[in-house]
Amino acid sequence: MTTRELQRTRPAPGITAEYVPPLHSGDRLTRRQFEYRYATTPEKFKAELVEGVVYVSSPISMEHGRPHGFVMAWLGAYLAGTPGVDFGDNVTVRLDAENEVQPDALLRVEKDRGGNSAVSDEGYLEGAPELVVEIAATSASYDLHDKLRAYRRNGVQEYAVWQVYDRKLDWFELKEGEYEPLAPDADGTIHSRVFPGLRLAVKPLLEGDLAAVLAELQKGLAMPEHVAFVEKLAGK
Repeated sequence: MTTRELQRTRPAPGITAEYVPPLHSGDRLTRRQFEYRYATTPEKFKAELVEGVVYVSSPISMEHGRPHGFVMAWLGAYLAGTPGVDFGDNVTVRLDAENEVQPDALLRVEKDRGGNSAVSDEGYLEGAPELVVEIAATSASYDLHDKLRAYRRNGVQEYAVWQVYDRKLDWFELKEGEYEPLAPDADGTIHSRVFPGLRLAVKPLLEGDLAAVLAELQKGLAMPEHVAFVEKLAGK
C-alpha cells in the first residue's frame, strides 16, 4: 500500500468518500484535512501546508532545479563523510498541526544518534530536522516569511534560503527562540554551528562554481572538529 493509499484510510472532518475537493493555493486546512485531500492527487502533484495555508507548487524550471542540484551535491558530499547524519530532497516533514512542508533540502542527525526528527511508518519525517535549505526566487518568497516562522517555532536549528534572482543567500541560526543571521568569515565562507565541518563558500555557490564549493567543503571535512563530531555520533 502506498503512502497516499494509507492516508486515504483516515477520513478527515467535513469530507465524504464520495467527494474530496481538490487542493488549491490559499485553502485553509488542518494537517489532517490536508493529508486526506493530498492523498487523492497524482503522484507528481506537490503541495505544502504552511501555517494552515495550502501552497500548490508550479512546474519546476531550471532556474530552480540547477541551484537545487548544487545544494544536494554539497549536502551529499557532507553526508558521505559523516556517518550518523541523513539528508532529504523534497521530503514531506510533519512539523505540527498546521505545517506539513516539503523543503527543497534538509540535513538531519539520525534519531538514534540524538537527532530531533524520526521517519514515520509511512515514510514521512516527523519533527524538526537540524538544517533546512530552501531555494527561493526572491526575498519576497514565503520561504522568508510564513515558512521561516514555522521553522523557527518548531525548532529547526539552522535555516538557509538561496534567493536566486537576488543572487543572495541568507543562513539563520536559532538562538533563544529567534533566528539570527549566521555571518560568513573573512573569506566569505559560512560555517554551520550544528554540523561541524559543513562549510559553504557563498560567492562560488552564487556564481555556479560547484567545484569550488565542494573544495571548500573538503577543507571542513578534514578539520579536527568534524573528526570529533563523527566520533561523537559513533558514540566514541
